[in-house]
Amino acid sequence: MAEAMSSFWGPVTSAEWCEKNNVYSSYIAEFFNTVSNIPGILLALIGLVNALRQRFEKRFSVLHISNMILAIGSMLYHATLQRMQQQGDETPMVWEMLLYFYILYSPDWHYRSTMPTFLFLYGAAFAIVHALIRFEIGFKVHYLILCLLCVPRMYKYYIYTKDASAKRLAKLYLATISMGSLWWLFDCLFCSNISQWYFNPEGHALWHILMGFNSYFANTFLMFWRAQQLGWNPKVAHFMGFFPYVTIQKPKTQ
Repeated sequence: MAEAMSSFWGPVTSAEWCEKNNVYSSYIAEFFNTVSNIPGILLALIGLVNALRQRFEKRFSVLHISNMILAIGSMLYHATLQRMQQQGDETPMVWEMLLYFYILYSPDWHYRSTMPTFLFLYGAAFAIVHALIRFEIGFKVHYLILCLLCVPRMYKYYIYTKDASAKRLAKLYLATISMGSLWWLFDCLFCSNISQWYFNPEGHALWHILMGFNSYFANTFLMFWRAQQLGWNPKVAHFMGFFPYVTIQKPKTQ
């Protein structure tokens, strides 16, 4: 891809996407792929504030923070197109999925210390291997498997949820991940054609935006379900009539 300006970060050493490099700045290689992570950071911040304000379990604060770290890592990767920054994007993706796995499955896990210990060691081992070995297709397959492992429990939570507003969160989660995946595939499969167009729809940037909302809807749904498990009388409220968040009412003993 032709560059409009020389890159401040030097030659590209990472995977590139279907956006012309350094069109708007020598400091930002892929402008739209970089700034499209901002909505995800803001949504994660909103979720974090809500989790802290209502004193949800620490796991949800960590989850929202991990969403922010992932989005920041993605910004650094797309701004620089350097291999180290790409690893700083991909490794947190795996760590975040391990955290989702823990939140989804830990309530029914009988050996409480076993799961977090295994997931921590798995995440640490992956980070080391990923730093030493470059595997692009292997990473995508590995990440997809981790995502699919979370699907059965998400589906179980959905079918056992009676609250219509909570079910709507799960549907929004499914809609955003489906739309985002289609844009991601479109950007990958048809880049050679898109490059000839006068207007680039920036499919990868749209993937970032949709996945920012996807994470927020997933987190909010999981917060609702966990509060329901703990008997905290959760409800889905809507800021300004449309933006969903969870409110709880803990028993006085808590």
